Amino acid sequence: MTINIPVENTWPAGFIWGSATAAAQVEGAAREDGKEDSVWDAFAAAPGNVLAGDTPAVAVDHYHRMPADVAIMKDLGLDSYRFSTSWARVRPGGGSTNAKGLDFYSRLVDELLEAGILPWLTLYHWDLPQALEEKGGWANRDTAHRFVDYANDVYSALGDRVRHWTTFNEPFCSSLLGYGSGVHAPGRQEPRAAIAAVHHQHLAHGLAVNELRSRGAENLGITLNLSNSIPRDPNDPVDLEAARLFDSLQNRIFLDPILRGRYPEDTLADLEPFGLGEVIKPGDLDIIGAPIDFLGVNHYHDDMISGHPDTTGADGHGGGAGKEAASCWIGAEHITFPSRGLPRTAMDWEVNPDGLRKLLVRLGEEYPTLPPLYVTENGAAYDDAVSPEGTVPDPERTQYILDHIDAVGRAIHAGADVRGYFVWSLLDNFEWSWGYSKRFGIVRVDYETQDRIIKDSGLAYSRLIAASRTAAPAV
Repeated sequence: MTINIPVENTWPAGFIWGSATAAAQVEGAAREDGKEDSVWDAFAAAPGNVLAGDTPAVAVDHYHRMPADVAIMKDLGLDSYRFSTSWARVRPGGGSTNAKGLDFYSRLVDELLEAGILPWLTLYHWDLPQALEEKGGWANRDTAHRFVDYANDVYSALGDRVRHWTTFNEPFCSSLLGYGSGVHAPGRQEPRAAIAAVHHQHLAHGLAVNELRSRGAENLGITLNLSNSIPRDPNDPVDLEAARLFDSLQNRIFLDPILRGRYPEDTLADLEPFGLGEVIKPGDLDIIGAPIDFLGVNHYHDDMISGHPDTTGADGHGGGAGKEAASCWIGAEHITFPSRGLPRTAMDWEVNPDGLRKLLVRLGEEYPTLPPLYVTENGAAYDDAVSPEGTVPDPERTQYILDHIDAVGRAIHAGADVRGYFVWSLLDNFEWSWGYSKRFGIVRVDYETQDRIIKDSGLAYSRLIAASRTAAPAV
């Protein structure tokens, strides 16, 4: 396979190159130093929820190996590391503050700054304390206020050094997949609870943005996983309606309240039977629509949508988790994801780099007040192995990353205000319901020994970063 590095691109001055992880996927130390169970600890402990019975109890032991992992980041030449703090570690059981938990993140931030790496903090990457779930979780409006307590704890400990704050990562997954389809923690299949979770997470985001800004925080934003919703036949009303519904649930139910301060009219109509209008209280949308300083975009694949039964044998594969969430809603049983004959990753997701370019350009066209964009996750799972020479050749992942970076460059040249790219993931890790069976890392982890080896994809990414710094920056 020929590997093409898109060195011809010039990047805006100050463009950030980074990588990302999430606390529940890498830290381990599940019940150490005061941490209690999150919903993912509880979900993984129940038989049948996670492939092979895997759990995040040890993960890749980042909690103990953090300094060495930061040294790898420095070797790669990363500008920034996007990580999440664990609510279940900072406020175990959702209760009082855990000083030992905060101390770990304080040490991590100091280690990053000493290495010249910008800390990019995410407050919520799906690890709600299980004790709060037992009080209703995100279906309970009070959880939004408990989130602000937690955010205040983290800001009090780290606000003197952390300058970039993300409230939520992919609320689509922790609301619709967690409470609607049940494939993610907490594993509930309750459509009304899922819709309440969407709104209460929006509310928690807005409350936290306003609270942290009042305390002096700058660079506040949120990260959404977004996808193009492409009708198989743009002249077929059935396919058009399926694509509209999918776009509503995957994209606009999140984008519009945050960027426009309102839900789309068609979304309100679609979800009226599931109580969306009932959970919206006076003043909520003003809070939710609080101005943000950036929008994080996570993108792995886009989706061709049909409203007809699939005849390609690929139903659901291209759509991935989106299909699982869509199964909760009226009419969604007619949404299918026909194959376009594109290459696929080990997740069975289609590979289409130009979809990322189209998405980034589309956002600027459809949302005139759009803040600057950062691609906060993009990457691919492929099977890989250590060679006899001790290297990890992964040409498919390498090409995937470089082609998508090239797509980001083309989006910028088309006018998209993109200011950074974070590859997912720094390390192989606990991949949620897939356990340890899927490897997204640019650094391979031996789950038995915890040894780390930078893969060829990581080396190629490092070379691209270095090359970008020698090129004349775009203005």
